[in-house]
Amino acid sequence: MANISSTFLGIKSPNPFWLASAPPTDKKYNVLRAFEAGWGGVVWKTLGSQVKNVSSRYSAVDYGGQRVMGLNNIELISDRPLDINLKEIRECVRLFPDRAMVVSLMADNDKQSWHELIKKVEDTGAHGFELNFGCPHGMTERGMGASVGQDPEIARMVVEWVMEAATLPVITKLTPNVHSVVPTGRAVVEAGTHALSLINTIQSITGVDLDTLVPNPYVDGKSVFGGYCGPAVKPIALKMLTTIAQDELTRKVPISGIGGVSTWKDAVEFMLLGASNVQVCTAAMKHGFRIVEDMIEGLTNWMDEKGYKTLDDFIGRSVNTITHWEDLDINYHHIAKINQDKCIHCGLCYIACEDTSHQSIRLDYGNPYNTYTIIEDECVGCNLCKLVCPVNDCITMEVHRKGEEYINWKEYQRRGLPLNDH
Repeated sequence: MANISSTFLGIKSPNPFWLASAPPTDKKYNVLRAFEAGWGGVVWKTLGSQVKNVSSRYSAVDYGGQRVMGLNNIELISDRPLDINLKEIRECVRLFPDRAMVVSLMADNDKQSWHELIKKVEDTGAHGFELNFGCPHGMTERGMGASVGQDPEIARMVVEWVMEAATLPVITKLTPNVHSVVPTGRAVVEAGTHALSLINTIQSITGVDLDTLVPNPYVDGKSVFGGYCGPAVKPIALKMLTTIAQDELTRKVPISGIGGVSTWKDAVEFMLLGASNVQVCTAAMKHGFRIVEDMIEGLTNWMDEKGYKTLDDFIGRSVNTITHWEDLDINYHHIAKINQDKCIHCGLCYIACEDTSHQSIRLDYGNPYNTYTIIEDECVGCNLCKLVCPVNDCITMEVHRKGEEYINWKEYQRRGLPLNDH
């Protein structure tokens, strides 16, 4: 059986599934329940100066009958007294010494405040820190959170402060509310951070209540931009993760992947694109802590099936498959094929192709049903028909090269080849 134990910056955990810094990691009661359910570690909800949270705090985007495809929140860092948090962290470490205990921090914007907070947390026996440079609401007005992560030089300065005092491993959490996470990632790596984590939440409005005309969540008729997370942000998280994993400097440190991890498959995708472990929040808030059981079982079965013995056998394996558009092979071509034995004659492929794509599907009217076939000379292999088809593997994409030679766009232009040869 595959060994899914994880070591991140020397911090050991029985599996790579950690709970992210969020409401599920706000107190001893939650964290102990999470450890009992099987989570490999937690990042304790961000500690810092005392704050006061508002009510209400969450809103969501539902789609296609699925609740909470995306979750929006306007909650700040922990509003519980610091001494209570520190006491409970110490107790959790004592009760579950084999689980990772990382504490998220967001001190006031001066060196002394960071040094004092670091010392207090180190005394709990925690295993590491995660610097919250990502919170996109509330704390930004105080010059914290995303306002630090959005400025590489400020982020560099704060990490330098932290590294002066910290004796535990330091992870810096990056904000996605930037054009690119790489500049800040480079700055904090140069400043000495031991690892990176990403992404934090994306600034958002999930929608407007059409009766009150106020976006949710609302506080006495007013709302603010919130932080968006959940399955909806996974594609953005994967892209930003990959840019960090490809960069010559930032790829030198381990990465903790965050952003829409809901299943073991999501976790594997994050690790294939460079993450050494993953952090989960929204899925646990929606389904409860026991989802980790499915994640552990699914990851183990997949690794056994593929022949991977440890996580290191596949971490980062997909990073080099992401290239530049101009380097793709123009002679590589797909043509769709419809399996008539599986087709349910709904016509969705035909409608999509006829109205919005390349008119590559022929409709033959019949009794009792219509039939649909691919016009191969017109098919550009765009995948749209396959994507809208409700039957798995009814439409497949077959390779039909236009030439045996590999040729990319730059070479295509250099040779003066015809631009429209379809």
